[in-house]
Amino acid sequence: MKKLYILLFGALLMLTACADDSGVEEAADNGESAEENEGEHINFSLLSLPSSLDPHAANDGYSLYVMTNIYETLVKLNQDLELEPGLAESYEQIEETTWEFVLRDGITFHDGSEFNAEVVKANLDRVRDAEVGAPLEFLFTEISEVEIIDDRTVHIHTAEPFAALPAHLAHPGGHMISKEVIDEDYAQMEEGGDPLTEVHRNPVGTGFFKFDEIVEGDQVTLVRNEEYWGEPANPAGVTFKTVPEDATRIAELSTGDADLIYPVNPGDVEQIDGTDGTYVEQNESANMTYMGFNTEVEPFDDPDVRRAIAMAIDKEAIINEMLEGIPAVATTPLNPTVNGYSENIEPIEHDIEAARELLEEAGHGDGFSAEIVVNDRTNADIATFIQGELSELGIDLEINQMESGAYQEYTANGSHDVFMGSWGTVTLDADYGLYPMFHSDNMGAPGNRTRYANEEVDAMLDEARTETDEEARLQLYEDAQQIIVDEAPLVPVYHSVLLAGLNEDLSGYYQYPSSFPYLKDLEK
Repeated sequence: MKKLYILLFGALLMLTACADDSGVEEAADNGESAEENEGEHINFSLLSLPSSLDPHAANDGYSLYVMTNIYETLVKLNQDLELEPGLAESYEQIEETTWEFVLRDGITFHDGSEFNAEVVKANLDRVRDAEVGAPLEFLFTEISEVEIIDDRTVHIHTAEPFAALPAHLAHPGGHMISKEVIDEDYAQMEEGGDPLTEVHRNPVGTGFFKFDEIVEGDQVTLVRNEEYWGEPANPAGVTFKTVPEDATRIAELSTGDADLIYPVNPGDVEQIDGTDGTYVEQNESANMTYMGFNTEVEPFDDPDVRRAIAMAIDKEAIINEMLEGIPAVATTPLNPTVNGYSENIEPIEHDIEAARELLEEAGHGDGFSAEIVVNDRTNADIATFIQGELSELGIDLEINQMESGAYQEYTANGSHDVFMGSWGTVTLDADYGLYPMFHSDNMGAPGNRTRYANEEVDAMLDEARTETDEEARLQLYEDAQQIIVDEAPLVPVYHSVLLAGLNEDLSGYYQYPSSFPYLKDLEK
């Protein structure tokens, strides 16, 4: 069930749902020229389309880049990276295990239905419903009950004290979906249909953009929500177009067919910056790029084999020779922007001779063959570099580059040996950077694609979730990270710098460290 949203994407692509009149018709109604309104539409070329438009179903970046414009959360991160009320007017912890949320009044969904306490309960109950099987359930497992106090007041009860609850509610998994569509999803489940289908087909939120249409295998278009409860978006709409090839995205940017492209390969920064009318916007991230092992298959079920490979990888060389020296070396799973990052972790140092000796002791002195799966050009380049380094140990890596959706399913199902991956700690809190990635409850699509299982680490991450003393909580995360680094289910390679290509006539762009682009203020 948890992988169903990927399989259903093809069905969504075959549908076209018009949620509003075209931007040109709106311009005529408002007395504006078609040319003026057309100039406000933003064309955004991405490497891949969303795997789902259901916030409870998808946790891949490309889905979240689109959904964060359709839906909103009770709590949000502002551009100073501070938590503040979103759809909630206020929130506070009134008891150790009870949080009170007072909701804003007068907010409606894109379908005209009301946002209220009943909606909040329906959303948080659905994402935790085992029958639905939402991959984002792990974010909210500490919630024991959602209690409606009145139409605008909700009490969220947790099984134990849970300091990270507001940060988790700010994650896109906490996006509020129209209850009308949730009810439709449950209705078709009762008739024998699959869960995570109707919201995916008909995404209805409260956001400053609303869903307009999807063109099979090509693009998703959103239009401005003219009834938005806050300040309306500047653009008349945004079209997210899938352009898998880096060179094609760059060409579209240079000709003006795209106003904005993401991601940009570090090797292309100089070209884009050197082209008249285009430049690369660089922003700090909360991301970590890594090489992950499937710890359930031989020989990667042996920590010594994994450590030997970690020793053989020269991260400095990768960054300087492959990535133009732009990212920072990663020694731990957490980016320095994340609360819980520690400089006290002892990393596995680069030492090819020690790697050779350790591999010999593990019984693989003659090496072995394995597949490494990648999903874009940057990771393919890094895999090629690592392939050369590991050949010195007799390890033959076969590189398999896959389309993003196929890659997500392949690695979620555990079909891989080795893979290049990345993780963005969206909440900027260590719980989200470690719990989904390394807790044994979260194998597959929720985040643990290395299929790593360690009872001591599980216990530490569970305890940290309910620890109310911040110093003690951070110590648990530090201790857990040291075990993870020592056992090497993955090799942290680098902490990204977010690289987006923009036309110089585009202003108002902002990208969160989570990598989510904020498109509301764009102007051109």
